[in-house]
Amino acid sequence: MYITYIIIGITVVISFLGYSNQSMMQNLIMNPYMINRKQQYYRFITSGFIHADHMHLFFNMFSLYFFGRTMEYIFNMLFGASGGYYFLALYLLGIIVSDIPSYLKHRNHPQYNALGASGGVASVIFASILFLPLQKIYIYFVPIPGVIAGVGYILFSWYQGRKANDNINHDAHLYGALFGLFFCVIIYPEVLPNFIEQIQNWQEYR
Repeated sequence: MYITYIIIGITVVISFLGYSNQSMMQNLIMNPYMINRKQQYYRFITSGFIHADHMHLFFNMFSLYFFGRTMEYIFNMLFGASGGYYFLALYLLGIIVSDIPSYLKHRNHPQYNALGASGGVASVIFASILFLPLQKIYIYFVPIPGVIAGVGYILFSWYQGRKANDNINHDAHLYGALFGLFFCVIIYPEVLPNFIEQIQNWQEYR
C-alpha cells in the first residue's frame, strides 16, 4: 500500500506544479511528434504524472487509491518482498504501453498532446478485476460486479476511441486495461483458471 501512496503523492505534487508552469507542462506532456523527431522517450513516463485539471487528477488518484491498495496486497501475498516491484512494473508499464498506439497514430502531428495517469490506473483496475471479478465496483453509487463493469468499460473505450470526437484519449484507457490483464496472466498464469472458477461459481461468491 505504501507504493500506492507514494505514487499518488508524487503525481499530485508534479500535477500541481504543472498547473502553474506551462513550460514544465509542455516539457513533460505526451507529444508523439517530439518523441519521434527528438527521441524524447521520457515523455512516455512523465506524461503519466501530469493532469489537465483538478478533476482529472482527482478521479485518477481516487481510483488508484482503492484499486492500487488491493493490487499491492495481492502481489505481496503472491510474491512476498518482490510484490512491490511487480506492482510498480504494472503501473509504469501500463502508462507506457497505453501511450504506444497514440504515438504510432500521431507521431507526425505536432499539435497532438496527451497527459494523465489513466493508462496506468486502468492497468491496475483491470488487474484487480482479473483477480476479483465479482468484487463490486460502484458506478454512480450503483454496485456492479467488476467483470461486468470491465466489459462495459472496454466496449465503451473502444467505441469512443473509434469516434474520436472528444478530447479524451480513450485508446490509452483501452490499451491500459488490456495490458493490465496481459501482465497478470504472464506473471501469474494461475489467475486465469481462478478467474474462470469464480465466474462459474458466481452464486457462491454473492
